[in-house]
Amino acid sequence: MARAARRAAPDIARLARLLDDAARTGIPIPQLAATETLNLDDAYKLQAAVVERRLDRGDERSGAKMGLTSRAKAAQMGVAEPIYARLTRGMLIDDGGALALAAYVRPKVECEIAFLLKAPLAGRVSPAQAMTAVEAIAPAIEVIDSRYRDFKFSLTDVVADNASAAGYAIGPWHRPDCDVGNLGMVLEFDGRPVQIGSSAAILGHPLRSLAMAARLAAATGDRLEPGFVILAGSATAAESLRPGVSVRLAVEQLGCVGFRVAGQAAQQQQ
Repeated sequence: MARAARRAAPDIARLARLLDDAARTGIPIPQLAATETLNLDDAYKLQAAVVERRLDRGDERSGAKMGLTSRAKAAQMGVAEPIYARLTRGMLIDDGGALALAAYVRPKVECEIAFLLKAPLAGRVSPAQAMTAVEAIAPAIEVIDSRYRDFKFSLTDVVADNASAAGYAIGPWHRPDCDVGNLGMVLEFDGRPVQIGSSAAILGHPLRSLAMAARLAAATGDRLEPGFVILAGSATAAESLRPGVSVRLAVEQLGCVGFRVAGQAAQQQQ
């Protein structure tokens, strides 16, 4: 039998530069899967290289996020488990501050629960074991922004693009003894509800997502360190941002977090 041709290794440095430039300029690129053959391991290596470019410019790691934690969304993408991505301090948006749309391509927001770690967390741990590493819990809004043209991407595309991580805002921190298993969550634009959900939509319980983050960190060669913020994943569908809107997330028992939106997105300015 003829031996199958060996797959050419992707040029990680070149592809990382393309994705990083798209994020910095707000000019989207075609999906990589159209011209590149990437497996999931390649995609996570590319993700790490993209984030490393940010760190080389002086940014700092601040945590990690989970994606595709909704069963329906995971099924839509044809995956059996969530995906993992890295957060940096440059992505942080002040609670009550402003988000400049010009820094994004086609930004959307999602309702999240955030965990603050007090101890390292890695490997296969149970939700209860993961909880022992948590110092505090807070409501959070994540800003996602695909760097691909026409919002077209495959699973490997989105992993390589750091799971569309673009920004996040954190509300007041609370003691970790609060049960976050089924908290009501309401996302408002200018005081009007646009998404309503429950934290139970995050893998059935946000702590399951935290335990999954520990496993995926180890599997991808990353580390969850004390002081890191971990976003557990969205409890609702994403909502597109628009100029001038005031965004607010209210979470039962945890309070509120929000910001206002200024300017126009880069996509709208082209």
